[in-house]
Amino acid sequence: MQAEELRDRVIQVIEDMKGQDISALDVRGMTDITDSMIIASGTSNRHVKAVADRVVAVLRDAGVKPLGVEGEQQGEWILLDFGDVVVHVMHPDSRRFYELEKLWNKELEALLRSRREPVADR
Repeated sequence: MQAEELRDRVIQVIEDMKGQDISALDVRGMTDITDSMIIASGTSNRHVKAVADRVVAVLRDAGVKPLGVEGEQQGEWILLDFGDVVVHVMHPDSRRFYELEKLWNKELEALLRSRREPVADR
């Protein structure tokens, strides 16, 4: 499955599970770890876990297994690593505390700024 198709499939599953505040960030050029980062909220720890479990199940049925899953015991923040796509399903309190979108937007701003600045002669 191509990265864009994988990203779109994950977003659709999260929407179907009534995940909230879905953000899809293109992080190519900022990290070699992944191409896309999807961040979504669940309404409770149980909902966070249900959303994450459903994403894993749907993608497994499509032949895509996660490279890693973290945080499923607590349900505050579950990370699903599918290689080209990393998914964060978070409880709203955790999402407000960690502000991942803000963190990655700062990374993007710094990257763009560094590309605009002239290189000093050495």
